[in-house]
Amino acid sequence: MSQEDWEFKLNALQNGELKEFQVLKEEFLAFREFLVKRSDFKHFQGTAQRGGNVTYIYSDTPRS
Repeated sequence: MSQEDWEFKLNALQNGELKEFQVLKEEFLAFREFLVKRSDFKHFQGTAQRGGNVTYIYSDTPRS
């Protein structure tokens, strides 16, 4: 998945168009590097799944 795809998915999460977004294990490190550059990255909460994939949701309240 490209950075443009990630940007689209993260914006859709933020706007409520998507409830969750799954990142594959193979893409996690590159995605995480991309995610932390966003000013609102603390609003995205990832939950690790069995097998190494991570499911992200958007929270109105940023994590500390």
